[in-house]
Amino acid sequence: MTDNPFGSLDLSSMLEQAQQMQAQLMQAQAELAERTVEGSVGGVVVTLSGTGDLTGVTVSPEAVAGTDAESLTDLGDLVVAAYRDAKSRVDELAADALGPLAGGGLDLGGDLGGALGGSLGGPGADPQEPRRPGGF
Repeated sequence: MTDNPFGSLDLSSMLEQAQQMQAQLMQAQAELAERTVEGSVGGVVVTLSGTGDLTGVTVSPEAVAGTDAESLTDLGDLVVAAYRDAKSRVDELAADALGPLAGGGLDLGGDLGGALGGSLGGPGADPQEPRRPGGF
């Protein structure tokens, strides 16, 4: 018998699409790694790579004007705030670069729910049949 047990599901096409998506993802990640992002608060500038690695901290003289404990605590708070600012920018950059790829876009090209006997609850599932945990 030469019938495809998966119905109209084209596994070779799915594999090709998955390989293309993987190549696109790797390219986007490489481009992110080459980018840098800065965050700044109150005279402190934190630089992160596009992958989120800390690559630099610059503190202006005004940010360290005092030498008492309170001034140093304030400086620490400024560094943390600048890091958070930079990190949110990196997250936005990554979402822009990887978002279309992370959304999937893999066209299964068939009735996968029906091909697996409706165990996924898709179009081939019997709505009257109770589903067990895990969908099987």
